Amino acid sequence: MGTSKAKATSKPKKTAATVKTTRSRQATIGKSGPSEEEIREKAMELYNDRISRGEHGTAEEDWLKAELLLGDSVK
Repeated sequence: MGTSKAKATSKPKKTAATVKTTRSRQATIGKSGPSEEEIREKAMELYNDRISRGEHGTAEEDWLKAELLLGDSVK
């Protein structure tokens, strides 16, 4: 009689979707605040709102306000 060999189980292949999920989980672990892109988007939203109301201000003020608003939403 021949001996039977147990089939080795293979690891599941990484697909683009699983790699992306893993990367996004790693990026959010220990996240201390909003990303620069999130701040940029919020500052642009604040700028557009401010301009549509005809109010004066600066890009720096919009950026700082965006940081404060997003920072408060994280906590």
